[in-house]
Amino acid sequence: MADRTSPKQPPENSLHYGDCLDIVKEWPDEFVDLIYLDPPFNSKEDYNITFRNKDSNGNSEHTSQAKAFTDTWKWDEAAIERVANLKKAARHPARDLIGGLHQILGNSPMLAYISYLAERLAEFRRILKPTGSLYLHCDPTASHYLKVALDTIFGVSNFRNEIIWHYKTGGAGKKQFARKHDVIFFYGKTGNTKFFIPKQKSYTKSKSRRPGVVNYGQGEAEFFEDECGVYNLVNMHDVWDISYIGSTDPERTGYPTQKPIKLLKRIIKASSSEEDLVLDPFCGCGTTIDAAHQLNRKWLGIDITPLAVNFMKDERFSGMDVPVFGIPNDMAAARKLASDNPFDFERWAVSLIRGLAPNEKQVGDGGIDGRGYLVNAPNNHNSELVIAQVKGGRYTPDHVRSFANEITSRNAAVGVLITLEKLTSATAKSTAAELGEISVGAQNYPRLHFWSIEQYFETSPARPPWIPPMVNPLTGEVEKTQTRML
Repeated sequence: MADRTSPKQPPENSLHYGDCLDIVKEWPDEFVDLIYLDPPFNSKEDYNITFRNKDSNGNSEHTSQAKAFTDTWKWDEAAIERVANLKKAARHPARDLIGGLHQILGNSPMLAYISYLAERLAEFRRILKPTGSLYLHCDPTASHYLKVALDTIFGVSNFRNEIIWHYKTGGAGKKQFARKHDVIFFYGKTGNTKFFIPKQKSYTKSKSRRPGVVNYGQGEAEFFEDECGVYNLVNMHDVWDISYIGSTDPERTGYPTQKPIKLLKRIIKASSSEEDLVLDPFCGCGTTIDAAHQLNRKWLGIDITPLAVNFMKDERFSGMDVPVFGIPNDMAAARKLASDNPFDFERWAVSLIRGLAPNEKQVGDGGIDGRGYLVNAPNNHNSELVIAQVKGGRYTPDHVRSFANEITSRNAAVGVLITLEKLTSATAKSTAAELGEISVGAQNYPRLHFWSIEQYFETSPARPPWIPPMVNPLTGEVEKTQTRML
């Protein structure tokens, strides 16, 4: 951990892997101009990544899904400890809030959720400049509690707007009005918040109105005309009609909960200038930082999912030298991650193989830590499924045989066993030989592969295991060609 007496400002235009609370705590005070966060909503929904499997001509054959994350909060040991710590933290701005909500909500998933965000909101306020702003994107599931949290941490006087993002997609129901909006809370850090008033079109129904300048006696207004009629430009309202990203929209990456870039550009233009620094601490597929980059702002992105970090680096900013922090860059760091946080190590290790998505369920799933899908079904097998298992510690021939059984029982076309050091066991190789090969096109591939983090670091560029091409788990497009491991 860095020395908190001398925190270091992160390099601009950089990505950070890990829990945003742990990362931001190491950053200095008052250096960020704008924070937009789209955290989990506590919607009690499962969100899936859609894999669009394609044939050899690039045409969609069918789709399948893998769970990306479960937006369900639990009153567990972590929540108990977090709430207890906040209630004892005499100087934490959310101390009284959490104590009061504990009396109202009891030991509940909602309190687990609000306390999680309260910890982070306090840190976000600390790193904002006095002229800075924060936009928190949520839905009506917990917006009422989140506004109280924001009022407590930022101050009631620093509330600026409750923005309603209205859209036409989804939300139908038989027992309530159709749910067609999200809520975005806009707060300043102080009364000196930077803000540039956006304009919007206001159409007139007057048949006599013509384009040009009109003097109302209290000032002039200029009217314009387009295909929809005659309009005037007025200060933007707090209800925004912006289309949701459709399933066939070229902007869609396939990442769950992706927001339209038009929405983010509006926020960034309103509350920052060129060269200002924009932070998204839950950046997912990176829409916010992409919008900031296009608008000539500096940016920082944080996400707890290595799949998202890799997507941003390889797809959003392909060809750019984007620094990535929090991900091991040598064997010593990889061993430390495996020892200190095995689940983070598993997610990171799986994400190193393009086309594999880390498994959200990290216990009780037969030791499966990742999965993906081949572009084309093998000639001699009726499944495109690829599964992966990660062993960050010691492994035995029994582990190999057990994983081989999982490959067979799940009817997977390919299985990859990822280890820290190279696996050289003759028994393991014999087990792999017993599973045989699959053929895709004119090429044969083993069904069971052994690949290690040691192999990943010893070659540059790193070479993945020799497996058939897979689809990108975020975009559904064909992944870049795998390079054969020699």
